Amino acid sequence: QVQLVESGGGLVQAGDSMRLSCTASGRTFSRYAMGWFRQAPGKEREFVAYIGAIGLTYYADSVKGRFTISMDNAKNTVYLQMNSVIPEDTAVYYCAATISAYSRNRNDYVYWGQGTQVTVSS
Repeated sequence: QVQLVESGGGLVQAGDSMRLSCTASGRTFSRYAMGWFRQAPGKEREFVAYIGAIGLTYYADSVKGRFTISMDNAKNTVYLQMNSVIPEDTAVYYCAATISAYSRNRNDYVYWGQGTQVTVSS
C-alpha cells in the first residue's frame, strides 16, 4: 500500500514558476514509477509527466521544455517543477504510482493522491 500526498499548489502569475511535491508513505515506494496528471474543469484527467524507478522521464507535448519531474528516493518524494506557466496550466494536479513502464494511461496507475489546485492568472 502506498499513500500519496501532494503539496505546493496555489495561485501563480503567467510566466512565473511553481514546484509541486508528492510525498509517499509505504515501504515499497521504490518499486513504483511515478506520474503527474492534471484535470481542468470540464475536461478529462490528462497525463503530464512520468519518471521511472531509474530516473528516465518523459512529458506531454504541452509541457515539454517547461516542466521537469524529479524524484528523491531518500525522501520518498516526487517533484514537478513548473516554469513559464500559462493560464492553460490551470488544473488540479495529481501524482500517481504505477508499476507500468512509460505509461501515460491513467488506468495503469494504482495509487493516487488527493490533488492540489494550481491556478495561473493572466
